[in-house]
Amino acid sequence: MTKATEDRLPDPIAAEPAARHRTQAVIIGEGAGAITVGGGAPIMVQSMTNTDTADIASTVAQISALAQAGSEVVRITVDRDEAAAAVPHIRDQLDKKGVHTPLVGDFHYIGHKLLADHPACAQALAKYRVNPGNVGFKDKKDKQFGAIIELAAKHNKAVRIGANWGSLDQELLTHLMDLNHASAHPIDARAVTREALVRSALLSAQRAQEIGLAKNRIIISAKVSTVQDLIACYRMLAARSDYALHLGLTEAGMGSKGIVASSAALGVLLQDGVGDTIRVSLTPEPNGDRSLEVRVAQEILQTMGFRTFVPLVAACPGCGRTTSTVFQELARDIQEHIRQRMPNWRAQYPGVETLNVAVMGCIVNGPGESKHADIGISLPGTGETPAAPVFIDGKKAMTLRGEGIAEEFTRIVDDYIVQRFGAGTNKGEAAE
Repeated sequence: MTKATEDRLPDPIAAEPAARHRTQAVIIGEGAGAITVGGGAPIMVQSMTNTDTADIASTVAQISALAQAGSEVVRITVDRDEAAAAVPHIRDQLDKKGVHTPLVGDFHYIGHKLLADHPACAQALAKYRVNPGNVGFKDKKDKQFGAIIELAAKHNKAVRIGANWGSLDQELLTHLMDLNHASAHPIDARAVTREALVRSALLSAQRAQEIGLAKNRIIISAKVSTVQDLIACYRMLAARSDYALHLGLTEAGMGSKGIVASSAALGVLLQDGVGDTIRVSLTPEPNGDRSLEVRVAQEILQTMGFRTFVPLVAACPGCGRTTSTVFQELARDIQEHIRQRMPNWRAQYPGVETLNVAVMGCIVNGPGESKHADIGISLPGTGETPAAPVFIDGKKAMTLRGEGIAEEFTRIVDDYIVQRFGAGTNKGEAAE
């Protein structure tokens, strides 16, 4: 390497996501709860209940919790008459609670009948989800799919046409497999299956338009449970259409496996500029918190820089210098404190979601990381002086000592939020 080369900075490598894939803008819902998916709108977060929809009270409670966590669309199962009959009552109760989140009806096998027999359900839902692989079989398939699309057009509802690896149109798949077998240059069977999935979604969307549903009322998805297949399918969809796209790795799994798989798949596609709304399909622990999938989806979008939802808390992983659990407990408590307060803070303190907080465990990186955050604390590591400097807007503001460091730092964070984001409020009031 020459001296001239050493003194010259290299050309920068692109560190920005690709431009968003241009898609149709689809309005879901109306009034206070209306949102836009696609057309360059912010990438929406959605989720799905796992309650029995016929149980109105538990379904309303879970939808409310998901909406509180930040789900901007919630899908519910509509699988039988009792569930369909419950939908308008669920919508009414949610509206009375001030929860205007759009509801999506998830239909399989008999959706055409349920929508026709329960017009109040058809009207209360903001969107219908139909799977072209199980909407009907043989000669009934086109008729029953058409009936759902006609009802959607009649009620002016959006539709997600969601093809799924686990319930793929077998007639289409068999046809493509036969073509591949007869080809002089056959491709891998897995690639044929991906093509069948993509083609099922696109052909169904085109059929919906022919029946009378406007293109700007259609969202499509092609869900699989393996990361590389999902990436391939959505790249194909983006290359071949401008329908709004719903992203999600189906049957992602439980715990870290589901989180990692979903993050890997969605992260690649979002970086490619593909995707207008996302769902992280996590299997909850028994009696676990369903809203975890909402938080994971938000964190994917926020850590990649697409949207901001809650203040970020940076915390070091710990090492031999941090044998105390104090910084771990403080990081956990601050993060939970922020999440609990965010529903009120979001209304009271516009912009609070952009806040960066650092909770560091020792002197090695603690002061530096704390200076980079809006507000940070560097706790003493093993053998260090029992003092914790606090940095605000890059400058050392104070040093905390004693047993009440956690409580005092929490108050400092609250006060900082009031002072920085409380324009138009009484600066003397405490953050509630």
